[in-house]
Amino acid sequence: MLTVTLHTLRTRWVAFVGSFVALALGVALLTVTGLALASSLDAPERAPERFAAAPVVVRGQDTLRVPTPSGERTKALPRPRPVPAATLARLKRLGTVVEDRSFAVRVHDRHGPGDLVGHPWSTAAFAPYRIDAGRAPHTADEVVVTGDWAAPGERVRTDRGALRVVGTMSGLGFEDAVFFTDARAARLAPVSVQAAVDAPVTAVRDAVRGDTGVRVLTGDERRYADADPDRDAEALTAMNALFGTAGGVTAFVSVFVVASTFAFTVARRRREFGLLRMVGATPGQLRRTVLAEALAVGVLASATGCVLGSYGAPHLAARVVDGGLAPRWFTIGDHAWPYHAAFWTGLVVALCGAVAASWRAGRTGPVEALREASADTGAMTPGRWLCGAGLLLTALVTLGVSLAGDPGDLLHRKTYVTRPMLLITAIALLAPVAVGPLARLLTWLPARLPGAAGMLVRENTATAVRRSAAVAAPVLVTVALAGSLLGATATLTGAKTAETRERTAAALVITAPDGGTGFDAGTLARLRATPGAEVSPSSTSAVFVLEEGVALIGSEARAVADPGALAATTRLPLAAGKVTDLDDDSIIVNEEWERHTVGERVRVWLGDGTERTLRVAAVLTTGTGDNGVYVTPANAPGAPVDRVDVGLADGADADAVAQRLREAVGPAGGQVSTRDEWIAAAHPKSGGTTRLGLFLVLGIALLYTGISLVNTALMATSDRVRDLAVLRLAGATDGQVLRMVGAEALTVVAVGALLGLVVAGLGLAGLWTALALLSVPAAPVLPWAAVGTVVGACAVLAVTASVVPAGLILRRRTGEAAGIRA
Repeated sequence: MLTVTLHTLRTRWVAFVGSFVALALGVALLTVTGLALASSLDAPERAPERFAAAPVVVRGQDTLRVPTPSGERTKALPRPRPVPAATLARLKRLGTVVEDRSFAVRVHDRHGPGDLVGHPWSTAAFAPYRIDAGRAPHTADEVVVTGDWAAPGERVRTDRGALRVVGTMSGLGFEDAVFFTDARAARLAPVSVQAAVDAPVTAVRDAVRGDTGVRVLTGDERRYADADPDRDAEALTAMNALFGTAGGVTAFVSVFVVASTFAFTVARRRREFGLLRMVGATPGQLRRTVLAEALAVGVLASATGCVLGSYGAPHLAARVVDGGLAPRWFTIGDHAWPYHAAFWTGLVVALCGAVAASWRAGRTGPVEALREASADTGAMTPGRWLCGAGLLLTALVTLGVSLAGDPGDLLHRKTYVTRPMLLITAIALLAPVAVGPLARLLTWLPARLPGAAGMLVRENTATAVRRSAAVAAPVLVTVALAGSLLGATATLTGAKTAETRERTAAALVITAPDGGTGFDAGTLARLRATPGAEVSPSSTSAVFVLEEGVALIGSEARAVADPGALAATTRLPLAAGKVTDLDDDSIIVNEEWERHTVGERVRVWLGDGTERTLRVAAVLTTGTGDNGVYVTPANAPGAPVDRVDVGLADGADADAVAQRLREAVGPAGGQVSTRDEWIAAAHPKSGGTTRLGLFLVLGIALLYTGISLVNTALMATSDRVRDLAVLRLAGATDGQVLRMVGAEALTVVAVGALLGLVVAGLGLAGLWTALALLSVPAAPVLPWAAVGTVVGACAVLAVTASVVPAGLILRRRTGEAAGIRA
């Protein structure tokens, strides 16, 4: 049989092109995503930036460390503690100490960098910066800037007052800086969490010994004194999630398409296997032949896919960098395991896809060689019934278990990305059961129109179950993935927006500029004095809790000074307790907390690492996960006011109040927004970066399914030489035949689209039920525009891939194509 296998591959290579293309492209996608994932596992070592020339940097406590029976648990503190005054005094006896400060600066009435950051002038030498023009600042209104956006002698209006540029320096690439005198910087940012020390390292370590949490940074560790030192790690985490999701979706689509393509390839060779049985081939020999062919095609296609993937991966890396999904340093590294994983996965999938088909080939009887009918019988084998029904039942049962036990889990990306895959596989396995009825339903009206075309479309589509199901499978995957992923994203975005709108009672919301300094006491006093406005200032902080004795969990917290004003400007989704019971000895938590009974005391750590035991004053529902915790300013040390919710007094004019509020916060750079404007800004629609991420996860897979659709349609049409020739002999014109083939392709695409919508609908129904159980007012969103675009693209591809080869077939002599000899 090996000789037969080699002869078959050599003489009928065209029959294996479809399987080769599907497998090669699938392995190429696995290679690309594997290389991208491997390259995102490690970040390059980042050197210190702002303190590259500083001998030693001493930094206050910036990490929470909690001992547990399973080891120490750590979390970064959102509000690092300042270096203790006593420690600074000891350090000053060792040498020069320069306290560092950072704060945002915004320029008015001119075009300047949008992310300016202010520092004391004495820290400039530690980068090191050097003056290119002008001099150092000497008075409170003098500054030195980096870059060429301002020149010495210019005056600029900022949120820090009118400033005069007295010097400029070349930027070093990591920030746009504005340097003030040390005294002015200390007034603008009174808290200093780190200081550069010009003294021997050993002496500095001896001076800080015994000070809890104080760190001495030297060498490469000085990068922890830079702004956002963990940005590389955060970027790696985001890229790992992105490429991991893309790799998972790609792997599923590749396995699905390759397996179905190999199965269809074997099914279309029934007559060939029947002839081999007639000349004495045993079922075992046929099975070995099919597996040997799959092995040969799998090796060649997998190797080709690895080569294609090595060329495609750098283009993917460049695309994600240009789109802002990856940092500038990201490139594809030299990794071997993605090639091995992709190659062997492709080969195993090819063999697995051929195994099931080989058993069917072994059951082919000699009478199959004499079969001329196109009607498929036995398309649903007992094994297919068992697997399809089992997977469908598993998908429904696991959905029910999640809804009953942890509905919030269905809101996580990993869940709503992977769950449709189970449904897609189940529906695809059961598709032959639905293809016939759906095809007859869709063609019910055309079949009753005058002429035989509608009837032929209906019967050809409904009776050729294997062919129709094979062409519908890529459409099913495409529509199901597009509807499920885009629909879940849109539904969750809408749910979060609705949740925010439901709990926001304020007519106006004032937000502080980024940079961490917030609104000062003078600004808050002006806001409170505004006629017609009832203000509720709040700060952003964090609270940490140790759950189950081993898990250190951080929650975003808002600190409110007046619980009564909070109750007037917000509608918190309370499950128990009262908002007005909040005081300096209590906390409002949500139902996700392990201990969430009103009156119960819970051990927590505040944003600066301080340990407290607070009483639970009220409990919020879980919602979409954005319902954080609430404390008073006493339990949010160092957190500046960054948001003010404003209610209107009875009879107050909203526009007049808003204008007076803008005047009050103007010097501080605050933004006054209406309720709707703030909600839209807090939960915007998908932006460019999000769309690019969705394209990476979804677009590549859909491109592959589109190519697979063309591939399968070409294979299916090339098997119909005799059918089309017989129609020509019966009197049909070339145009009638081609229109019939096109109509059949459209019907099959419609069948696949309906099955895909069933999958998407089931997934979105589960998500909607989970949101309802979490008390979130939201409706499922099916992205009709995206689904319509996908279905339209599939229709164009399917019709083109069916009509073009059919047209080429019709160019042959009719009698020869029909198998009639003169």
